Amino acid sequence: MTSTSFKSYVFAIITAVYIGAIMAVGLFAVFYFKFQFNTLAIGALAIVSLILCFFIIQYRVQKYIYRRLKKLYDNVSILDEASFPDENIITDMGTLEKEVQRFAAQKRSEVEGLRITEGYRKEFMGNIAHELKTPLFTVQGYILTLRDGAINDIAVRDKYLQRANKGVERLIYLVNDLDMISKLEVGDLHLDYDHFNIIEVIKNTFDLLEMKANRKNVTLTFDKEYMEAVYVNGDEERIQQVVTNLVDNSIKYGKKKGTTEVSVQDLIQNKLLVRVTDNGEGIEEDHLPRLFERFYRVDKTGNRKVGGSGLGLSIVKHIIEAHEEKIYVESENGVGSEFSFTLEKAEELY
Repeated sequence: MTSTSFKSYVFAIITAVYIGAIMAVGLFAVFYFKFQFNTLAIGALAIVSLILCFFIIQYRVQKYIYRRLKKLYDNVSILDEASFPDENIITDMGTLEKEVQRFAAQKRSEVEGLRITEGYRKEFMGNIAHELKTPLFTVQGYILTLRDGAINDIAVRDKYLQRANKGVERLIYLVNDLDMISKLEVGDLHLDYDHFNIIEVIKNTFDLLEMKANRKNVTLTFDKEYMEAVYVNGDEERIQQVVTNLVDNSIKYGKKKGTTEVSVQDLIQNKLLVRVTDNGEGIEEDHLPRLFERFYRVDKTGNRKVGGSGLGLSIVKHIIEAHEEKIYVESENGVGSEFSFTLEKAEELY
């Protein structure tokens, strides 16, 4: 018998020794005190022996299971000893098995979550590399062409310098957006709270994007005529950025001769809901959970014709969450999309 095989029997051997010792003590007591072997004496001896054997087996199994599981915790770190304390160890193996399966299922779920996160991280790194290298290579190409002699041609020089400058501007745009997201994620972006008229903010957005909307024959409109101001609390500049981004997206991804409608509705006593609705192509349901991720694009071909940094919706989400508000998206492929977010009403309104 090998030492490994012997070790597997140690628990049973030691337990048997304890039980044997109890039986030996019982027999010794019978002979020593010369008990009469009547039914009552035998019954009493059997009951005492049973009780003692029960406690010994319970104690031995409890310590054995706990010691083995603790070793498992320490070696593979699958289970946390603190979450499975000594007093919860029982001899009911069915209950113990369920407990272990529950912990294992929880850890498998965590591992799967980490795998998904790792996949997102790799995708993000690939996206940011793509977004940065395109303008970098563009700028490098124009500069190298100028160095090779094109700088002597004034017309070519001016055209190439202008294009190189556009590449630099795009790099600055990307870096600024990344910097803003980083600050939002760590809570380092200061919000200048004040009360302001959200209707005026939406009108300013319409004026800003009017020419862009006209190029696609997209109509920018309210759901109704707002005769009175609607005041909310928040950082007006950041909320302006949110509305501008959402309306701009509805124009970029909407259909020609389409409509972008913005509405402001009462939600609950102290909350408003701002809705930006279009009748564009819509978004497939599979894409909705990841729509606010950095650089995530519904078009997996990597088409960048619509422009933008690919960070807009992520910035929108972080700004709204920095206000401790909620943002929602609903979309139906081929019908249109609706982005909405909540804002706190100014105190004098309620």
